[in-house]
Amino acid sequence: MLTRLGIGFLWLLHFLPLPLQAALGNGLGRLLFLVARERRQIALTNLRLCFPQMRESEREALARRHFQAVARSYLEHGLCWWAPPDRIKKLVRIEGMEHLRAHAGKPTILLVPHFVGIDMAATRLALEINTVSVYSRQKNMKIDELLYNGRTRFGDQRIVTRQEGLRMTVRLLRTGWPFFYLPDMDYGGRDAIFAPFFGVPAATITGLSRLSRLAGAVVVPVVAEMLAGGAGYVVHIGEAWQDFPGASVEEDTRRMNAFIETRVRKIPEQYYWVHKRFKTRPPGEPGVY
Repeated sequence: MLTRLGIGFLWLLHFLPLPLQAALGNGLGRLLFLVARERRQIALTNLRLCFPQMRESEREALARRHFQAVARSYLEHGLCWWAPPDRIKKLVRIEGMEHLRAHAGKPTILLVPHFVGIDMAATRLALEINTVSVYSRQKNMKIDELLYNGRTRFGDQRIVTRQEGLRMTVRLLRTGWPFFYLPDMDYGGRDAIFAPFFGVPAATITGLSRLSRLAGAVVVPVVAEMLAGGAGYVVHIGEAWQDFPGASVEEDTRRMNAFIETRVRKIPEQYYWVHKRFKTRPPGEPGVY
């Protein structure tokens, strides 16, 4: 019942002008910062590790802005799921589409870090190209159906389950399907190495390098930016990386983290700090959360 009410609320919200949705999201974010104690502490811990030079008051102010951005992204999900194509195109601008079209039909990995506008970027790109992405089934069947339908409602998007794994992804990449790849969460030590992220060893999956090698794929970075005041979103598509993959998987993984770090510094309040990015520690090191 609560799930249906929540979905109905988001459906109603998506009819509102985006500036009004943004104002509601900012208000919700202020409230969540006060009541969501565990997530608040995770975000503050991440910011302390990544920005030790900041004063504590500056980190707290950044965390408050982050909660507002996260809450906005949640409330604005209704646009991804129900808004018509014309409205999405109006609200979400793409910069650098030529960098992606230059590799049309060739194995291409879209490197998409976890900024709060990531789902809006996926929805907007689905109006331009077909991609393949990995999907984790949700325990709540209603939410699972909503997320799956939202990801596939435009074009001919391919969803690969984690059970289908690497083999299916490589097969699709080789046949010219761009892979919408999210590489920067802590999935544990399996298939990961410790690479620096803001100077802190972070368990980082090595899939970007391995997939690029297996499929002969180029890497095109994609960063989603949420604009202030409900002015919309911008999807920044960069040029394909040169000299990638490099000499080793370790070198490639460090390069990936360094790139993400530079983009985080531009819009730090929009990176997904409520995730336990440093949950897995090197042997002998204590937990940080």
